Amino acid sequence: MAQTRFAPSPTGYLHVGGARIALFDLIWARKTGGKFTLRIEDTDQTRNSPTAAQQVMADLRWLGLQWDFGPEVGGPSEPYYQSQRRDIYDKYIRQLIEQGRAYYCFDTSEELEVMRQRATAEKKNFLYVRPAKFPTAADVEKARAEGRPVVARFCLSNDEIIVNDIIRGEVKFAGSDLSDFIIQKSDGFPTYHFACVVDDELMGVDCVIRGQEHLMNTPGHVMLQKALGFRTPIYAHLPVTMNQSGGKMSKRDRAKVLKEAIKAKPELDLGKLATIGGIAEADIKSFLKGDSTPDTPEVNAMAEFLGIELPEVNVVDFFRSGYLPEALINFIALLGYNPGFEKEILTIDELIASFDPARFNKTNSLFDRKKLLAFNTEHIKLLSEEKLLSRYKDFLKGTNSIAANADDKMLLRILKASAGARTLAEIEHKSRFIFTAGDKIAYDQKDVEKVLLKNNGEGLAMLAELKKHFAALETISEQAIETMLRAIAEEKHLGLGKVAQPLRVAISGTTISLPIFESVDILGIEETLKRIDGTILKFNPN
Repeated sequence: MAQTRFAPSPTGYLHVGGARIALFDLIWARKTGGKFTLRIEDTDQTRNSPTAAQQVMADLRWLGLQWDFGPEVGGPSEPYYQSQRRDIYDKYIRQLIEQGRAYYCFDTSEELEVMRQRATAEKKNFLYVRPAKFPTAADVEKARAEGRPVVARFCLSNDEIIVNDIIRGEVKFAGSDLSDFIIQKSDGFPTYHFACVVDDELMGVDCVIRGQEHLMNTPGHVMLQKALGFRTPIYAHLPVTMNQSGGKMSKRDRAKVLKEAIKAKPELDLGKLATIGGIAEADIKSFLKGDSTPDTPEVNAMAEFLGIELPEVNVVDFFRSGYLPEALINFIALLGYNPGFEKEILTIDELIASFDPARFNKTNSLFDRKKLLAFNTEHIKLLSEEKLLSRYKDFLKGTNSIAANADDKMLLRILKASAGARTLAEIEHKSRFIFTAGDKIAYDQKDVEKVLLKNNGEGLAMLAELKKHFAALETISEQAIETMLRAIAEEKHLGLGKVAQPLRVAISGTTISLPIFESVDILGIEETLKRIDGTILKFNPN
């Protein structure tokens, strides 16, 4: 039975790469009848965000990755927030200090920088020089009294360390190439390296899945486990997921797009933009210089104000872009993993049933957005009517859509008219006109010129013709509307588009909407006629 854990740091929203790790944690536990634990690693007091922690849990639940033990659930190893476990970590740090396996030191940041510069000048890797004699308790108290930063470092041995990794096999590290690392920071909180080792042991975790960037940390963790008399879990370090441009998929991708958009508009009022983002103008300038990066909500607010689309990177981004959790789960499960199926559209139950950790790939994977979009299109088709309605309502509410308060009957009509849609956002966008007052319709100027005004206003003339036919309709239905529009096109020897597109622009303001027959039927003839009149008056007042 694999006992797994997902241990995010609440310094930002859940990255899709983190979701991939959490997914395999859950799959492995479910496959073997084990337990999946969620642990919040919030020991970085300067960067923690309670909002981010809540968002991480909301995103995991949206994906269907419900933990067995952890926050809001409980379990045998409570608490599951590391910031609430300091007394536990202090106990083991004292144990290492007393055994001579760890020691206190109180170098200032300036002194450490001098050491690094010296190593650079000598063309050597910086390795902290362990003192010949460890500081006494009196030395530590004196250092604290002087205001010096007191930290604890772990003594690494010079022995070769072997890490057995499911994906990479046996990986060897020379102890002499590693430096004594900090296990307790000057604020009294443990570092990630120490807290995760202690908690994995106490929480019974025996299978650790994490990104390959942690592989270099693992030898230190193995040494800590040996020093504390702990077990060494099974490790699987997953390869990197790359973006379309060939770089590692990162949260910085979104900020980069925003930065480029701001720089492309030198006339932009940075003070106003800062207010929109809820930050200071100085923060915007720091961001543009590359010295800092705004948090996700701030980036989102500024991007929306500028009218730019940012690449989805965090799980919540995919939710807001209208992706289904089923599709995202299916897609990320195939990043660096071969389930052994010829088919690619899979449910999580199929993934669990077929799981074999030997099927992880060693090579990096590509986050192919076109493929994800194709997956989402298929999963929209596969969902039951009831489930799709539920997903759509959650999407409308979560994005504060104008349609959020629509009744189920209306939403079901829209969903049925949206066969073949790729995302929920696409459905919402194409049906937004139904919930927008006629006098509030925003016309796309390019569509108006192309469809209504071109060729001396032939589109407006068609609207005048359509107005007469709609007024004469006795039976209102999709079929009646279709029959009428096709008859007009045939009578005038025109393609259906020459008839339907002017009508589409009149009722929605654009050439993009639900199928025209369903659109008119849902909107109703009375409202359709009002919008035709309003469009003619607006663009041909004579």
